[in-house]
Amino acid sequence: MSRPIIFHIDVNSAFLSWEAVYRVKVLEETLDLRDIPSAVGGDIEKRKGIILAKSIPAKKYKITTGEPVVSALLKCPDLTIVKPNFTLYTQCSKAFMTILREYSPIVEQYSIDEAYMDMTGTEGMYGSPITIAHVIKDRIYKELGFTVNIGVSSNKLLAKMAGDFKKPNLVHTLFPEEIEEKMWPLSVGELFFVGKATEKKLKMLGINTIGKLAQADVNLLKAHLKKQGEIVHKYANGIDFMEVAHETVPNKGYGNSTTIPFDVNSADRAKLVLLSLCETVCTRLRADDVKASCISVTLVDTYFEYSSHQKTLVSATHVTDEIYEYVCKVFDELWDHKTPIRHLGVHTSKLSDGKAYQYNIFDMFKYDKYEKLDKAVDKIRNKYGDDSVKRATFLGANLDHMVGGISKERKTGITKPISFKGDMLI
Repeated sequence: MSRPIIFHIDVNSAFLSWEAVYRVKVLEETLDLRDIPSAVGGDIEKRKGIILAKSIPAKKYKITTGEPVVSALLKCPDLTIVKPNFTLYTQCSKAFMTILREYSPIVEQYSIDEAYMDMTGTEGMYGSPITIAHVIKDRIYKELGFTVNIGVSSNKLLAKMAGDFKKPNLVHTLFPEEIEEKMWPLSVGELFFVGKATEKKLKMLGINTIGKLAQADVNLLKAHLKKQGEIVHKYANGIDFMEVAHETVPNKGYGNSTTIPFDVNSADRAKLVLLSLCETVCTRLRADDVKASCISVTLVDTYFEYSSHQKTLVSATHVTDEIYEYVCKVFDELWDHKTPIRHLGVHTSKLSDGKAYQYNIFDMFKYDKYEKLDKAVDKIRNKYGDDSVKRATFLGANLDHMVGGISKERKTGITKPISFKGDMLI
């Protein structure tokens, strides 16, 4: 029996690449963003100035994804920054995934710009894995205009690690027999599932490379990292039993967050923002017919200090007013009521089927009445738009009554139609 063959396909600088292709192919601009120091970033004036993607020339200035636009401009004053256009990116992602599904019935979309393919047993149809990987890579570039990296291995972990090797527009292999040569010399921070905090702890233990992590004492790792220590030790040795999922995995939670255009100094103002977040989160819960029994609130203050707090509910719910009531209680416990706030988030988890409600005899909340009201409002908004029904408390508040997720500006950002000939962007 032949061993499994797994591909990991990752779009190189996805948002930046998609933006560049659109501007060159559709808007007929002569300057290609991929050839100059450039980035896709947020709106500085609205304090959403975060780098979402950067070009390869921008990497030479040590500009990183997630850093403030202000910081990136200090590193490279000539950096060209364009606002994100998520409608465009979604269309490019769909075209990209359509091509992948022509080569395998088992394709798992991991994010908007990356996917796994189970190519086991396809050698008789397409030839060697390396050959078909190059065919797929070249076809994506020819038809869609952007480049991808493809990692090839016998499991998802090693395929992903291979896909992250030298970029762009390349195919790399990382089979178990290649781990010692290709993966072990890498810094421990480059291993999947090792974040900055874990990297720091490992380096304090004298573990600087993936190879040293692979050879470390598992009990020592568990003592310092608990369960994660065992997981990263397995990953360092190339051990991963996760299969490529070809069905959509249900959401484990629903949440939204927003960076506020101004400093929030009062609880009333903060709770108005939280209400707008609850509106969008609960709309999504009801749309998928699920209820949540755990809610959490996240907060970033004006000094960029992050904090969060959560609460488990007596009964699962998707009623906006009920979740908002609990969110306010959690917020009051979380905030010191002094330090100005710049970012708030509402998240729900521990989901259950939305068809039944477990009544609590000690809770006088009129659940049925408010659920019917919420669903009626959802129908009106679906038909006539989000702004067709608005709570009176938002009148004159200078705040969007439904924030989080994709903003109105992003939804309507495309100024010229996009079309695909087959899958080709034209």
